[in-house]
Amino acid sequence: MKYLVPTMLGLLLTGSTLVHAQDANQGDKPFEAGQPLGVTVNGNYTAMSDNVKVYGAIVNAESCSYDESRDLIVAVNRGANQDEAPNDGFISLINHDGSVHTARWIGVNRNGLVLNQPFGSDIEGGKLYVADRDGGTDENTPTVSVIRMFDMETGAPAGEIKTEESPGFNDIEVASDGTIYATQTSAGGQNPDPSTFRVFKITPDGTSTVLIEGDPLNLPNGIAIDNDGNLVVVNIGDKAVLTFSPEGELIKTEEAAQGGSDGIVIMEDGTKYVSSVREGGISRISPDGKAELIATGIPSAASMCYDAGANQLVIPMNPNNALAFVPLGD
Repeated sequence: MKYLVPTMLGLLLTGSTLVHAQDANQGDKPFEAGQPLGVTVNGNYTAMSDNVKVYGAIVNAESCSYDESRDLIVAVNRGANQDEAPNDGFISLINHDGSVHTARWIGVNRNGLVLNQPFGSDIEGGKLYVADRDGGTDENTPTVSVIRMFDMETGAPAGEIKTEESPGFNDIEVASDGTIYATQTSAGGQNPDPSTFRVFKITPDGTSTVLIEGDPLNLPNGIAIDNDGNLVVVNIGDKAVLTFSPEGELIKTEEAAQGGSDGIVIMEDGTKYVSSVREGGISRISPDGKAELIATGIPSAASMCYDAGANQLVIPMNPNNALAFVPLGD
């Protein structure tokens, strides 16, 4: 299916100023969402039959989200690095068993689409939010954080928010009112400056502020909102699982079973699951704070999501170009 995108592509929010974003040098060409796997012959599309399974469609995936309306996994692929092939990110739709539903739902063409190096993602209010970044096409071009949004019904771009103060967000969590909370792991470099360990708050009008900075953040990565509306952040630099109030006050500190944390999932009963990108394990932290490993040896376990349709964790594996699945049982 094709969806027309006007010459001016939605609203671009920069700071607290609303401006319009031009299409990605594609004029008035229509944005096109990819179809489920199948073939098109002489203009006639035939979906792949149910007795065929295809696996793949994952390229350097950093995060995923669960699409309740489709009952599918939304896998966010970084594709090639910006200095190798700019604007190469894309979004796949994946079935519960890991087989491919739609190889390139967003990214089948680049008409009106910019998706460079997408990291964290979240679905809220009928939109897919993705932590992307501009720049980085060579060593002399710095990166800048851009939250890009897409309509969950059509896949079409639905606006973006640029935060000039950050070279790039890692993970994001979106509240029901559209407020975005984003981690900045660091500003880069071999010896990261702890003052660049940050959590940003971005209001629906596009205003970005630093909510949390420095200790106890230690290369902050995954972020989630718990059942009380508090922010939970996990560090790559240690085992800490930090709960902050919406105002940024530290409320509680727990520990995962391993350090090097990347992703976090919080269940309705308060149980937390944490993935370690450095050590490859999945920690389960019970509401009383006890941590145990429930899976090990997962290489580059990144920002995972909870697949409610199959009661399982889905863990992107970064350069391994794959997803790992951990069933949670009854």
